[in-house]
Formats: sequence, structure tokens, C-alpha cells
Amino acid sequence: MRSQANALIHNGFSIYMLPVLTLFHMKKHSIEKLVSFIIEKEVSNAQSVTQYRNPLICFTELNNCDFFHLRETVGKHHLLPDDLLPGAQSLAAFFIPFAKQVVNANYKSEFASKEWVLAYTETNALINQICEKVMAALSQSGIEAVFIEPSNRSDRKKLTAGWSHKSMAKLTGLGSFGFNRLIITDAGCAGRFGSMLFRAKIDSKPVESKERCLYFYNGSCKLCIKRCPVNALEEDGRFDREACYQRIKQTGALFSDLQLPGACGKCSVGLPCSLNSSVKTTIK
Repeated sequence: MRSQANALIHNGFSIYMLPVLTLFHMKKHSIEKLVSFIIEKEVSNAQSVTQYRNPLICFTELNNCDFFHLRETVGKHHLLPDDLLPGAQSLAAFFIPFAKQVVNANYKSEFASKEWVLAYTETNALINQICEKVMAALSQSGIEAVFIEPSNRSDRKKLTAGWSHKSMAKLTGLGSFGFNRLIITDAGCAGRFGSMLFRAKIDSKPVESKERCLYFYNGSCKLCIKRCPVNALEEDGRFDREACYQRIKQTGALFSDLQLPGACGKCSVGLPCSLNSSVKTTIK
């Protein structure tokens, strides 16, 4: 599929889009059903060592989103929808949660487990594959779509993304930020996120704001602080990105013979929010 997509370089990373092939009417709700079907099918049929739980998908129209706020929280380098797809109208974000055995393996190991690092690599490739298939399917209906690869970093000093898939998940209501700086969904935070923009309207419901982090819900937990092996998460809410980044590089060196990238994920395993929304679990 990658050979069919046009890669545009913007601020140092690739934006993938397909030319529109034909044009016929597609109802608003059909877009959501088609995109959801492709994501669910690709995850279910993934030809990977890594196993997954069921993916989660949320949609919203861009007029519901405050993208300019991201330039305040993430940085001025964060792209706006029109930077990627002029005239974009809708946003989809999805979460592919790792299987319980992948999460448990990373919890038990001192450094990131081989299962976790492999999951990081394979899931990034799966997200690219999903987005390309969604683009191809929508292009048959004359609907343009774009995506940015799951791992993108345009500010090398601040170590922040040019397009934050986690923030897209927050904007669509897919999840909420936890104290660990990760998005916690109803399927937890141990997995990978992807997002896409569409030049088409959808049937959008108001985005539900729901807290899923125990600390932000009732001031408890903060177990993720103890889970971080380099103390990158601090009690006062500060986050040492450089310490986190160096740990990731260190882990990458451990798997250099396998040509696997650096990853860690310790702040997303062994927690009440690893596999579920910790708030939802507590309320029950």
C-alpha cells in the first residue's frame, strides 16, 4: 500500500495521502462505519507476533476541537489540520491495546521486554497499514484523508511531536490524560494510537469529557511515579523528558542485534489503568 500513497514532507516528517480516484455520495454515518470496519478487521487479522485486544475508535468534527490550545501545551511547532489537509472537516482517533500477556511481560522485566519493544514496532507498522487502507477506501468515494506516522518528533530539543496522536485521542473523547502523561482509555493506556483527518463531515456527537486517571479523579494512586525507572515523573507534576528519552535510547541499545527501536513503557504497565479505565474499575 505504501507505494500508492503520496508522501509529502512537512517540517521533517511524512504526511501520507492518496489522490482521489472517483466520486460518489457517501452518507456521513457511512464514513464512520467504513473506517471502524477497516480498523477492526486489520487488528483482528494482523499478521504479527504481537497480539491485541479490541481497538477503540472515536470521531469528531474539527469545529469541536481547540487546536490552537495544542500550540500552547505541546508547542508552536504543533501542526494544525489545514497544515496537513486544507479544508479538513473531521478527525478520527483510534487505540490499539496490547494483549494482556504483552503488558505483563513488560511489567516483569527490568528493562523493556522484547515483547513490548516488538509490539511497539509491529503496531506502528499496523497503524500505517490501517491508515493507508482507509485512505484507499475513502478515495473511491472522492473523500480525501491524511495521516502522519505514529512516531513523529519535530522538536528535537523539547522532544515533542509535530502531530500528537495522544492529543487527537483526547480531542475526540477517546481518552483522557493521566498523571503518567499517557492517554487512558476505557481499555487502559498500554497500546498505541493513530489518527486521521478527513475532508468530509460526519455525524458528530458532543465530545464526552470523562476522567479516567485516579489521581485526577480523587487525588489517589500516582503509582506510575514508582513505575518509572529513571524518576522522570515527579510528584509535583513535572516531567523530565530528557531522562525518559535517554532510557528509551538505552533500551534500544539492548536490542540492537534485533534492529528494534528503543521503547520503555514502564509507566503504562502494572497500574490500575494499564488495561482499563482505573476510574471505571473503582466505581464498579
